[in-house]
Amino acid sequence: MATAAGATYFQRGSLFWFTVITLSFGYYTWVVFWPQSIPYQNLGPLGPFTQYLVDHHHTLLCNGYWLAWLIHVGESLYAIVLCNFLDGSFRHPLQHATCSFTLRVCVLGRITLLLRSLPSFRHKGITSGRAQLLWFLQTFFFGIASLTILIAYKRKRQKQT
Repeated sequence: MATAAGATYFQRGSLFWFTVITLSFGYYTWVVFWPQSIPYQNLGPLGPFTQYLVDHHHTLLCNGYWLAWLIHVGESLYAIVLCNFLDGSFRHPLQHATCSFTLRVCVLGRITLLLRSLPSFRHKGITSGRAQLLWFLQTFFFGIASLTILIAYKRKRQKQT
């Protein structure tokens, strides 16, 4: 059982990384959607490089932009899974499916064993809906800068008497 403090655990990430990520994604968005409004000559060495990418590889820039957001979606979903996967509150979709008991036990058992073997899939015990929403949003907007904090979190175990 998680402690009350562990169930509501949330830690805001580094202001430095949040600033770097916000400025980078902002610039990337500007380059992808409004490249004609960028003052390339005022950006120092970044200007000609950006202009070259826009002129010769705009499709690649667009695809990379959407791929980056897709990765952020995956990271934020992973954050939710990390919060509550092994504490019994997570319900795998197969648990609600109408399939045989043997198949369900076999598939869920293998998935659970596989996930438990991964070093980052340790029970975090974060069951508060508000804390999970905060982890989801923070990881969605800031990606790995947030997710690494959650992965590094180790809940305090209650002593057995």
